Amino acid sequence: MQDSPALLPDILCIGSVLWDIIGRSPAAMRLGSDVPGRITRLPGGVAMNIAMTLARFGLRPAVLTAIGRDAEGDELVNACTHLGLETRFAYRSEDLPTDRYMAVEGANGLIAAIADAHSLEAAGDKILRPLEDGRLGSATTPWSGPIALDGNLTEKLLAEIAVSPLFSAADLRVAPASPGKADRLRPILSHPGATLYVNLEEANILTKAAADTAARAAEALLARGAARVLVTDGGRPAAEGTQGAGVIEGCPPPVLVTRVTGAGDTFMAAHLVAQRAGRDRSEALSAALAAAAAYVSGDPGS
Repeated sequence: MQDSPALLPDILCIGSVLWDIIGRSPAAMRLGSDVPGRITRLPGGVAMNIAMTLARFGLRPAVLTAIGRDAEGDELVNACTHLGLETRFAYRSEDLPTDRYMAVEGANGLIAAIADAHSLEAAGDKILRPLEDGRLGSATTPWSGPIALDGNLTEKLLAEIAVSPLFSAADLRVAPASPGKADRLRPILSHPGATLYVNLEEANILTKAAADTAARAAEALLARGAARVLVTDGGRPAAEGTQGAGVIEGCPPPVLVTRVTGAGDTFMAAHLVAQRAGRDRSEALSAALAAAAAYVSGDPGS
């Protein structure tokens, strides 16, 4: 049975919720660098980062993910609860460990990263059960609110989601987990309710093009049938493209970059919140760019 509207979350965040293990150094790094810095462990993952940002903006997000019933999983669930995230719809596995992500960042950006999201991939469509069994919807009465979807899901599951009646009424907000997983999003391109959030490299992978600006990449994605896209390009102009309404651009504020992991997820969450507040296309793009800039600058409020 579905919960009453007052108890339902404002948005569902589907995908990776894991531990981020990040090593950061103020020094510029290259292959083989051995430098002093700080190593932190924080709740992370694309779905988690989006959910945390949404919670900071006052929304009630729920995560649909796979979390192990191990000590790290229990600790992660407690951290989610402390941050205002709903975990009661998450799939808790007895035999799959809690996923982890490890990255090394220097003054010159992300040096290398490894995403160990094997448990999320192994869980497959089990994480979607609340959308089917009546708790959050069903095939006949699908969830009609916003859903943030991340590219850590398998290509097979993303292809199923693209045509599933469970997602037919949803406002889908989709982000790849990394350029290496951007190809997985190709089936979602044709979903009429999908908004894709990609960087320039990911956009070019999806379109098999060589666009040199975010605006040209957005135009190429619209030509491929996307309903709406947002393309970022680091500190250079970003673009938003909507089918039938063309492409607009926005410039991110110049800031000193102190962190990069999670910036795209913050951008996506801030854009969604701005749209919910009734801002127009240009205002929503500007708000998202400002939030992402504050995040990468290390602003504690971001």
